[in-house]
Amino acid sequence: MVATLKNIDTYTELLKQLKYALYCIFHPADGFWCINREKRASVASATVLLVVYCLIEVMRLTLTNFQMLLVPIEYFNAPMAALSICVPILLWSVANWGFTTLFNGKGKLSDIYVATVYAFTPVIICNAAGIVISQFITFEEGVLYHTMLSIAGIWAFLLVLVAMMQVHDYTLLKAIATSLLAICGIGFIVFIFLLFFSLVSDAFMYFYSLYNEIVFRLY
Repeated sequence: MVATLKNIDTYTELLKQLKYALYCIFHPADGFWCINREKRASVASATVLLVVYCLIEVMRLTLTNFQMLLVPIEYFNAPMAALSICVPILLWSVANWGFTTLFNGKGKLSDIYVATVYAFTPVIICNAAGIVISQFITFEEGVLYHTMLSIAGIWAFLLVLVAMMQVHDYTLLKAIATSLLAICGIGFIVFIFLLFFSLVSDAFMYFYSLYNEIVFRLY
C-alpha cells in the first residue's frame, strides 16, 4: 500500500513537471530560471516530453493531410524520424555544456538537456494541432498550416536562447556567442564520429578480406 502511494506521488509529480512546460513557454525568463534552482523539472520529465515529441513527429509525417505534407510511405522510417529529433538535441546539450564550462556557465549537462527539451514545447503543441487542422483545410489554405509551424519554430528558437541565458546566468550576447560555438562543436563531434566510423569500417573490411584470403589458401 505504501509503495502504491509512493508511485502515485511520483506520477503526480511527473505530471506537474510536464505541465510546467506550458508555464515556461509563456513565462520563459522565470520558468527556465526555476527549472533547476527550484527543481520544477527533471531529466525524467524532459525525457517523457522528448518521447512525446518524437511520437508526434512520426504522426505528423504520416497522418498530416497529403496536400500539406507528402512523405512517400515506402521511404518513411519512423526510427530515423525519431533520431532526427533526439540526436540533435543530445549533441546540442553535450556541445553547449562543453563550451559553457569554459565560459563560467552555471548549468550542468542535465540542466541544458531539460531546458532545451522544454523549449521545444511550442513545436510539440503546434505539430499536434497541425495534424488535426490539416484535415479540415484546403491546399490554398495550407499557408496557415505552414505559418503556424514556422511561428512555432521561431518561438522555440527564442526559447532556447532565453533558456541558455537563464541556465548559465548569461547575457543575451554571451548566450548567442556560446550557442554559435556549440553549433560548431556539433559539427566537430559529427566529424569525429564519421572519421571514427570510417576507420572502424576500413579496419573491419581489412581483417575480413584477410580472413577470406587465409580461408581461401587453406581450403
